[in-house]
Amino acid sequence: MRLIFMGSPEFAVPSLKKLASIHEISSVYSQPPRASGRGMAERLTAVAEAATELGISARWPISLKAADIQAEIASETPDAIIVVAYGLLLPQAVLDIPKYGCINGHASLLPRWRGAAPIQRAIEAGDTQTGITTMQMEAGLDTGPMLLTHPTTIDNDDTAGTLHDRLADMTATCLVETLDALQAGALSPQTQADDGITYAAKINTQETEIDFNQTAEALAYKIRAFSPFPGCWLMGKSGKRMKLLMAQDAAISVSKYSPSSYPKGTYPNGIYLGQSETGDLLISAAEGAIAVRQLQPAGKKPMPARDFLNGKALVIGQSIHDQL
Repeated sequence: MRLIFMGSPEFAVPSLKKLASIHEISSVYSQPPRASGRGMAERLTAVAEAATELGISARWPISLKAADIQAEIASETPDAIIVVAYGLLLPQAVLDIPKYGCINGHASLLPRWRGAAPIQRAIEAGDTQTGITTMQMEAGLDTGPMLLTHPTTIDNDDTAGTLHDRLADMTATCLVETLDALQAGALSPQTQADDGITYAAKINTQETEIDFNQTAEALAYKIRAFSPFPGCWLMGKSGKRMKLLMAQDAAISVSKYSPSSYPKGTYPNGIYLGQSETGDLLISAAEGAIAVRQLQPAGKKPMPARDFLNGKALVIGQSIHDQL
């Protein structure tokens, strides 16, 4: 098939590469280059860089609403336009161009987690399953008829990073299967159910600060959901931030565990409780404690909590904030 590919971040790169190995990609559309890094030099998106490596023409208009841009897309006579995490809305005039329409690969089992951050929100909510949905795009946000779905389990040690990589590869596979089935006339698009619709709001940096007044379970989900980026963090007394990158609900009962400096079962949230048998850093939270397995002190690389504790003498029963 003759395809146009639209995508921007690293998540979309496996799809571009796999489709390019099977089909003809006439051009790639991506977000414009943005300043990043210490020198704030402009950098191409991951998809635009991959397109260049593949020898495919890459373009990055700021909008697809202009008549000349739409005429340019139409002149390529694509059989389908494939969209994976592009970041721009497709006007109806563009949606109407390809023979097989515009096909989107979305990182959730729709209609759950429509929107910008489905991977993070699924983990944050404690979901045990997610997946990939390919759908026929329409003007609404992730509202189009579903074509294929590929489910996957969210494991207890999954972070947004590990789930991102798994779903990126699954998206590529699902898109190939979708195009094969479309060509064969073997797909029956399914209207999304009205029940079970949720929206995965874009992550706001203000929500990444750790609040130990949350339940241990909810806090552990959140830490995994925002790892490795942007990362949940807490501010130490020194004014430096420390990111917590991997944590689990430690299932420590307040009635059974309490530092000697507090009456049994009365310690406040955010208290250092010691080190677990597996080397995790234990911190009190509402309804229990979290076991932090991986963290990142300011200015340093991510490290196991065990290594951090080997070089830092923390006092059991005192606030974790006051000891950093």
